[in-house]
Amino acid sequence: MALLQRTIVAVAMLAALLAGCSAGSIGDTMPESMGGLPAGAPARPDVTNRHYPAVYDMPTPRSTEPMTEEEQVKLEKDLQAARDRQSAAAKDDQPPASAAKPAAKPAAKKKAGPQKPDAKAADGTTSDAKTSGAKPNP
Repeated sequence: MALLQRTIVAVAMLAALLAGCSAGSIGDTMPESMGGLPAGAPARPDVTNRHYPAVYDMPTPRSTEPMTEEEQVKLEKDLQAARDRQSAAAKDDQPPASAAKPAAKPAAKKKAGPQKPDAKAADGTTSDAKTSGAKPNP
């Protein structure tokens, strides 16, 4: 009797495993009320293998030539002229200095006390910010 039960359980598990492998295509044909795809769902792509990006393919050569020295000089002059126009426009937008509020007095700075000399470690080295807290090598 135990052998029969074990056989039934093994057959049921095998059937469940085989059904799990094909669940994707079964879901496409099932009605929506039973958990299938809705009527307006797009179709699955026909391609089963995936295309990987072309990592080792070289890009096509550029069709444009690099700029000549004359073109570079002209471009630099155009950029300088645009920068000058923008700085002049920014100066025009700022309120006059007389209308501005007077600046608040800066807070008094604390005077630094005398500096303590670096303490020497037991092995004769001085401690600094780079090695503070670091254990010396034996």
